[in-house]
Amino acid sequence: MNRLIGSNIVLKDELFLQKEAANRSYLMELQSGALLQNYYLEAGLGHVFNGKKLLHSGWEDPTCQLRGHFLGHYLSACAVRYHATEDHELLAKADAIVHELRICQLENGNGWAASIPEKYLHWIARGKGVWAPHYTVHKTFLGLVDMYRYAHNEEALLIANDFAKWFLTYTDDKSREEMDNILDVETGGMLEIWADLYEFTKDDMYLTLIDRYDRHRLFDPLLEGVDVLTNMHANTTIPEAIGAARVYEVTGMERYRDIALRYWDLAVTKRGYFVTGGQTNGEIWTPMFNMANRLGDKNQEHCTVYNMIRLADILFTWTGDHQYVDYIEQNLYNGIVSQGYFHGSVTNGQEYDYPTDGLITYFQPLRAGAKKGWGTKFSDFFCCHGTLVQANAAHNRYLFYQDGDALFTGIYADAELTFEAAGKTVHLTETRDTLSGSFHSSSTSSAGQSIREATHLYENQPDCMKQVFTVSTEGEAEFTINFRLPKWLKKDPVIYVNGQEVTDPDASIEGYLGIHRAFVTGDVIELFLPLTLYTTPLDGDSDMVAFSYGPFVLAGLCDAERTLYLHGNAPEDLLVHDNEREWGSWKNTFKTKGQDPAIRLVPLHEIGYERYQVYFPVVR
Repeated sequence: MNRLIGSNIVLKDELFLQKEAANRSYLMELQSGALLQNYYLEAGLGHVFNGKKLLHSGWEDPTCQLRGHFLGHYLSACAVRYHATEDHELLAKADAIVHELRICQLENGNGWAASIPEKYLHWIARGKGVWAPHYTVHKTFLGLVDMYRYAHNEEALLIANDFAKWFLTYTDDKSREEMDNILDVETGGMLEIWADLYEFTKDDMYLTLIDRYDRHRLFDPLLEGVDVLTNMHANTTIPEAIGAARVYEVTGMERYRDIALRYWDLAVTKRGYFVTGGQTNGEIWTPMFNMANRLGDKNQEHCTVYNMIRLADILFTWTGDHQYVDYIEQNLYNGIVSQGYFHGSVTNGQEYDYPTDGLITYFQPLRAGAKKGWGTKFSDFFCCHGTLVQANAAHNRYLFYQDGDALFTGIYADAELTFEAAGKTVHLTETRDTLSGSFHSSSTSSAGQSIREATHLYENQPDCMKQVFTVSTEGEAEFTINFRLPKWLKKDPVIYVNGQEVTDPDASIEGYLGIHRAFVTGDVIELFLPLTLYTTPLDGDSDMVAFSYGPFVLAGLCDAERTLYLHGNAPEDLLVHDNEREWGSWKNTFKTKGQDPAIRLVPLHEIGYERYQVYFPVVR
């Protein structure tokens, strides 16, 4: 199965476009010289600053051993953004940075193109402590590889190839045990990079590097069924599993397919996850289905969310198993969207004690009464700054997949898709019908309001996600659209084709309903997915529950832990819609009933600086 990405998918979804726009603005705001500062210094080109103060600090400070890691993420984000939108202004900036990296590489003289000194790698080879040099170097490779893959920058591939030769020489005299000792110090996605470069060049050098960077101390016991994850650092190993997956894709070696699938099984299927989809506390894996003692202020590291989404995406293309897209959706809304580029609104005439914008929250706390901590633009640059710009570069990913003449929907969002099926070019428009009947968005929007049936047809929150798909094609095109049935669906969906209900859609693929026909221009499919309130118990403590509404986790606005008293009711019966409509939009906001005082609950991704509670103790 192929993921459909690139400029043939035009995103129209308001929420995702807001994240993309904020991301692009940040990418443009960052100055190239500041991004390159540590590469210039390493190459002895510090004079280019002409006495100007370096702008980036935190993990980008010249005294930090991870300095320079962010630039690779940055280039990757620019490349992906260009691939999705053909943003030539951003591409020009990225191309210029790549050229500066080549200048630094030539100045170093031996292929070295990193922002840290070569000695860091030699230090870990002899057991001297240093903070993750392979991780830092991998980010540079990542940016170069993506600039070649998505933006066709040949100079980026040249730099990467010359840089890789340094690592071939570095590992030439290392025994297996010496390499294993080296690989025990976080390597990031080095294995993935060697696979990517082998795919591009077919140079056997990369097969040698793949073999040398095979982390046997992790992969061998993993294949034997040993729990190698509990209480271990999560984002050390997730990129290694992705690397194994990529090695399988470019070489066909089954060992690496098994590694990726076993990793997922151990990390997700046998471990479970929080209601948000995240699985970590303090950057380490939680115990298997026992997370009750792991609610803290350092849950759900953004990097782990992003990288697990990447792994899920790869495994879905291999298997077509809907569990992977369900996982992507859960982590996308309650992780990526919730942890990056917060933008709140204020009521006219009101004053607030907190900002209306936030850049990136490294962690998403799940301890009651905690709050998100937002990083700054120029003086933090922790690892999640990097995955922030990558994750929000293009949200047209994960929307559609294709297997032959069968199209599979992924995340439901407004978009326009152009693809080939049955030898024909097909244009598919997906739009969410808000069932509001009104397009009034604020006090400053147009006062023109036509009378629409839906305004009185749905007097209250309709509790339904309605997606409308409109087809345009050359003559007839016979193909199948498989509509994903999200795991949060608690009631039966309804499908209409050209106004007629389909009573027997194809349910032969688990997790999907299929419509197969000879489509023609003007065909319209309406998909109704009922939204319901439901609760999820906390693994390890069934008397702690979290509330969700469709794909959205709800958070109570609480300064400290609050207990809910059921009085014989089911937990979800305690919630009712609250402030259900503003202007022309239905809101997914609730409040408790029968509790003193009442608690307001809002989607977690709408929380900015407020203190909140996700899991509630219940007294039955």
